[in-house]
Amino acid sequence: MSNFIKRWNQLSLVKRIIIGLIVGIILAVTIPNVAKPITIFGSLFVGALKSVAPILVFFLVTSAISQHKSGQKTTMKSVIILYLLGTFLAGLVAVIVSFMFPVTLTLGAGIESITPPGGVVEVLKTLLLNVVDNPVKALYNANYIGILSWALLLGLALKNAPESTKTMISNASDALSQIVRWVINFAPLGIMGLVFDTIATQGIKSLLSYGQLLLVLVGSMLFVSLVVNPIITFIMIRQNPYPLVLKCLKDSGITAFFTRSSAANIPVNMRLCDELGLDKDSYSVSIPLGATINMAGAAITISILTLAAVNTLGIQVDIGTALILSLLSAVSACGASGVAGGSLLLIPLACSLFGIPNDVAMQVVGVGFVIGVIQDSCETALNSSTDVLFTAVSEFAEWRKEGKKIVIPKK
Repeated sequence: MSNFIKRWNQLSLVKRIIIGLIVGIILAVTIPNVAKPITIFGSLFVGALKSVAPILVFFLVTSAISQHKSGQKTTMKSVIILYLLGTFLAGLVAVIVSFMFPVTLTLGAGIESITPPGGVVEVLKTLLLNVVDNPVKALYNANYIGILSWALLLGLALKNAPESTKTMISNASDALSQIVRWVINFAPLGIMGLVFDTIATQGIKSLLSYGQLLLVLVGSMLFVSLVVNPIITFIMIRQNPYPLVLKCLKDSGITAFFTRSSAANIPVNMRLCDELGLDKDSYSVSIPLGATINMAGAAITISILTLAAVNTLGIQVDIGTALILSLLSAVSACGASGVAGGSLLLIPLACSLFGIPNDVAMQVVGVGFVIGVIQDSCETALNSSTDVLFTAVSEFAEWRKEGKKIVIPKK
């Protein structure tokens, strides 16, 4: 047994996750009733990541800001620009793909009563209110906008504190990072439980009737991941972008795909940033911020499902309106994390641009919930992996200007 554990630990995390994935699929297909208890591994893994992420972000950001020296370079400005640009381009890609491959839906009765936001103003209002949320409540509810704002303020207030105080906060940050490493080592068991639960309870039969819609959605997300993002990366670092792009997809995207939670993937992304050799002061802020405003996958979902509703109702769309939809989906997507239900509940907001009644729009939301097993997984994988990519690209661009060599770890 000791030899097995030693060999197991010698494997890379991704290889261990793939093994867990395969075992989960085999058990779900062969003995779903007997193996049902393993679903607890998935719940424990996601629960542990979600639990540690808010307090980890709070201490990391507070420590980074309190110890920041005046005049010290940061890449936050370029990271935020890339986040917003990437989200807009994703929405634009989704609109173009929807024009090239129009999809229609079969709409039936409404779904259960849920309340979407009333407009862009309401989305932005929610986002701003989250900034001034009670700090304890923000930690409890994993409100990362609130957590970031309070951590920034506390860090600024502690800049003139004694070094012993700063050291204590830094030690707490390091201890939480160690806890995260322990949790991530259980990722193979967690992924096994998650994939087993998905296949055993959802199956793929309910998704077959939405095959074309899923192809358009997933195809758009793949295009952004493998074409748009590499182009942005190449422009910034002027070297082959794919080693970095593929590493982010492999080390961040895989876990995000199965956890389906950008918040739960924050510790995974921070671990990857550390492996890439990035500045902790920068990524401790940019990663949790990205989980809130870097929403390329959400912009794609909002645009494609909205235009599917438009096609179903036979509404004509001109180029100008399509561009407005791209911008609207990008702005809405940035507020998705602050709205219960995520990106799907922002579809009625986009549908209102075309005068589509709310009851019809909510039926489109219902379709989104049906395909959510795949749609939400791919969306989260794109969003979360891009957080690391753009954080790394911004810093690597500075390295290039300074003449430093950019080396992407292969393991």
